[in-house]
Amino acid sequence: MRPRSSDLASLAARYSLVAIFLAISSISQAQILYQDQQVEVHDLPRLTAKSDDPSDVLVASMDTILHNKDLCCGKDSALVDSLATADPASLKDISAKLDGRHLLGDGRPIQINAEYLTPEKIYAGRLLHRILDQHAALLMWNSHLYVVYGVVFMWQSDSRGGVYALIHKLLLWDTRYSDPRRTLVFSREEDDTGKIEGILFAGVAH
Repeated sequence: MRPRSSDLASLAARYSLVAIFLAISSISQAQILYQDQQVEVHDLPRLTAKSDDPSDVLVASMDTILHNKDLCCGKDSALVDSLATADPASLKDISAKLDGRHLLGDGRPIQINAEYLTPEKIYAGRLLHRILDQHAALLMWNSHLYVVYGVVFMWQSDSRGGVYALIHKLLLWDTRYSDPRRTLVFSREEDDTGKIEGILFAGVAH
């Protein structure tokens, strides 16, 4: 039996509506994929270093990302002695001094996990995951230490239909300052990525 012309018209109209819906969905998806999104670590203390000395900047920056008085960085904290012996110009050395077993002020042991990422190991997905998990980081950029408190990124699609994150801005604090100079941005499009020496995450190992 041949379909009636009215049935054909109804079928054509239905497919037309589906095509319109798919087109709208594709546009909506593209807008979601290629829009900037910003995520930040919340409730970080706004600490300022005692001086411009790199050792004081390290203490203030580490205190900011850990924000736990038992860990860092007062007189009886677990990490005070380790930070005092660390080279503030080397994230690798800082990581080595922090990673492992330490003692709290009351003598209880605690395990610190320090994750040092060299530039070639700083993957967008990894960094985004840690920031979304509310873990701030230390960044050594142009031989100076900064706190990474957030990122600006967008979702992009690849040729296979997969989706991946592209981070193009790091939101930073410079703990030397308490004025507007404190806040700055590293931009992949404008700044030299070759001057990034690494990123360090630190926290209690569970």
